[in-house]
Amino acid sequence: MAINIEAADPNIQVEKKRHGFWYDLFRRMIREKPLGTIGLAIFIILLITGIFAPWLAPYGMNDVNLLDKLQGPSAKYLLGTDELGRDILSRLIYGARVSMIIGLGATLFTEGLGITLGVVSGFIGGKVDLVIQRFVDVWMSIPSFLVLMTFMSIIGRGIFQIILVLGITVGVAHSRIMRSAVINIKSNSYVSAAEAIGSSPIRMMVRHILPNIVAPIIVNFTISIGGAIMAEASLSFLGLGVPLGVPSWGSMLSNEGRQYMEIAPLLSVWPGLALTIVVYGINMFGDALRDLLDPRLRGGVGRYTLKGNKLEKFRRKLTNH
Repeated sequence: MAINIEAADPNIQVEKKRHGFWYDLFRRMIREKPLGTIGLAIFIILLITGIFAPWLAPYGMNDVNLLDKLQGPSAKYLLGTDELGRDILSRLIYGARVSMIIGLGATLFTEGLGITLGVVSGFIGGKVDLVIQRFVDVWMSIPSFLVLMTFMSIIGRGIFQIILVLGITVGVAHSRIMRSAVINIKSNSYVSAAEAIGSSPIRMMVRHILPNIVAPIIVNFTISIGGAIMAEASLSFLGLGVPLGVPSWGSMLSNEGRQYMEIAPLLSVWPGLALTIVVYGINMFGDALRDLLDPRLRGGVGRYTLKGNKLEKFRRKLTNH
């Protein structure tokens, strides 16, 4: 016998049709997290600028014109020029490419290493977990920036070197977060059921553990991008980052920005402002994702379901019919 739920009780909140996960996430971010939406827009602009830098930049990143050195903003040079007559806007655009490559590359390396160590440590447990966690404790007891400076001094400057060092340094520390998430998932009944029917450890990790820790992985990924960009800028400011001739926001602050700060303060203002906006935007995007994906912070999942006394009334009506 078909039951007309709305006729039985018009006050009952019937479950609504839900859209896809990413559509729902994006819609909620626009409605509930405007700063996170702005941060996402900044992140997308950074990606587009980095990818299409040769077409967006009005001049080459190292085009020298000594007759136009240290000029202020004008129609020809929108943000002015540096001590060699190079266009600051063009160098900022190419610097976005460096920041994008290092930010995404180092973060991918970081998450890969963190997930591997965290999943193995949390899922296997025992002596393996003990050994890995004691190593992580020792690693985290050393200031991370000191480790970065030491390794960069040894292996030399370069984009690949920065990605490698940042990935190892931060990835080991992030494994602790992944381990906690894995231990929480491991205690669920479906993992015990998979083990009872003879699933191999690798199959359980791939099919049951990894899909259920996607939320912390996404949050860590977005937040780590901003940290990687800031770390690269700090290393470049100290002369341990990208090679000479490669425009980086940190190197622009360290070289021409610091050297000509008194007579041309805009040389340090523009790269500093770019760093501030990008890192702030990415961090706001990461915080918004954390709030939306963490079940403890999103107010439960009852917005589309029957709640409280209404659910009990609905069950009783079904039983009576």
